[in-house]
Amino acid sequence: MLLLAVDTATPAVTAALHDGASVVAESSRTDARRHGELLLPAVDRVLAEAGAKLDAVTAIVVGVGPGPYTGLRVGLVTAATFGSVLGVPVYGLCTLDGLAHASGLDRPFVVATDARRKEVYWARYDDSRTRLGEPAVDRPAEIAEQVAGLPAVGAGALLYPDTFPDARAPEHVSAGALGALAAEKLAQGEEGDFLPVTPLYLRRPDAQVPKNYKVVTPQ
Repeated sequence: MLLLAVDTATPAVTAALHDGASVVAESSRTDARRHGELLLPAVDRVLAEAGAKLDAVTAIVVGVGPGPYTGLRVGLVTAATFGSVLGVPVYGLCTLDGLAHASGLDRPFVVATDARRKEVYWARYDDSRTRLGEPAVDRPAEIAEQVAGLPAVGAGALLYPDTFPDARAPEHVSAGALGALAAEKLAQGEEGDFLPVTPLYLRRPDAQVPKNYKVVTPQ
């Protein structure tokens, strides 16, 4: 087994290789505006570090969000393209689940990432492997009662200390954590836990056609 994991749902552009037992190579760089420029070089770096060729990859793992429209699509399109070219399965995982897995927490907690617009993408967890309910997007003040007293991981938690006073690392998801989580699920026969390789936006894109847009047609 050689899993290639990628995620571009947060400002971290991250790629990793996992051999089913451990992460053999990983590359992460934080830049919210250059996902398209940074992802393929990151994949090249992890392959070179592992001394592997792309055709040695047996499956692709990709974070499906939630995340901003443009950055998120970079990872999904790249993963789908690799899967098609190599003829290997592509597995989707919630990006928040990757952060939860990396936290290693064995008690109830929250994962929150920055959704911009003064909002967070968030979900509650019973432990690092067990999410409670579906991810959501809300203003921090609106969920303060629901997350009170719980530790929180992710950049969203660090941005809003009034709502998440016990905020802690990791700040962004790592492809290594996604690969490790996927490897565990595959080893335990939990293929049904994977998500479709489609973007989890939770809201409409920022870019929209103006409401009063006028269509000009030839006379």
